Amino acid sequence: MSGVWVVAFHVAAAVVTLIQFVRVRDRRLLPLLAMFALLAAAHDQSDWFVARRLHLAAGFCGLVLLGMLGWRRPV
Repeated sequence: MSGVWVVAFHVAAAVVTLIQFVRVRDRRLLPLLAMFALLAAAHDQSDWFVARRLHLAAGFCGLVLLGMLGWRRPV
């Protein structure tokens, strides 16, 4: 039962991120959106091997996001 809450949390986070992206059109939100969607899909999987690959893809999205945030100069 707790897995349902984890999936629901990640889906809700993806929806909020999508709404924020539509509102501000900041491309840096796209890797965050992909990360939440991949984590929701990973936690919904019953096959461990598929879930592992989705978690790795989500981690890669996090690294892409980190790289995108690192290029911005402080004001």
